[in-house]
Amino acid sequence: MRRLIVEEPYSKAALLSQRLAMFSLAVAVIGILGAARGLDLLAVLAGALIVACGAILCAILAFAIIWRSGRKGAGQAFAGLVLATLLLAYPAYLAQQTLRLPRLADISTDIADPPNFSLSREALAARGDATPPSVAIASRKAQINAYPQIQPILLDLDTRKAFDAALAALAANGWKIVEQRPPGGRAGLGHIDAIATSFILGFPSDIALRLRPLAGQTRIDIRSVSRFGPYDFGANPRNIASFEAALEAVVDKK
Repeated sequence: MRRLIVEEPYSKAALLSQRLAMFSLAVAVIGILGAARGLDLLAVLAGALIVACGAILCAILAFAIIWRSGRKGAGQAFAGLVLATLLLAYPAYLAQQTLRLPRLADISTDIADPPNFSLSREALAARGDATPPSVAIASRKAQINAYPQIQPILLDLDTRKAFDAALAALAANGWKIVEQRPPGGRAGLGHIDAIATSFILGFPSDIALRLRPLAGQTRIDIRSVSRFGPYDFGANPRNIASFEAALEAVVDKK
């Protein structure tokens, strides 16, 4: 007499969790690729995160059902939980940054007299016909405690050589140079406008550089401004640190 073996069915919640997680990951990839190409797909990314939250809830429900009924699907539920958690990790990191960092979207090595952005037609067009507003020095003082390492850059080079080194550093970072004015005039100042983009989503930050001649040196001040929102999530300090590192590498080669 043959015994009838009845296999336990899969938990529908477990299968749904895995499918939702995979779907949210695919949607997030589409959103990231679109945002990197200048498309406004933030709503798509937000939808992916909501679906990921649904995948996590389904996974938790699936574990409860599997524990009580013995149904199959623990592996699928675990896969959905892991995928959804990984997808939510970066937004969670950004949320943590908003709590840890001050409410600043405009960082400069000179808080008393930050470099101005060019108002030429080409520079305005590159910035979408917008110019970062000036920030009161009282508001900038929060930068001192948050980022004490951000200081003016001093190079033991004449202004023209420092200008060439700054251009090379910007190019090494892959930033788009919008406008450049070599040192000259009565004050001997040099100026560069550029645009930096974030690594993952390609969000732009506007960069202004000012070069001022000193006795046997050149002082470089850099200003980095995020275009969207009141927070920069640490992007502007990273831009300044990235420029300083690239500039040091260029100067060391000379």
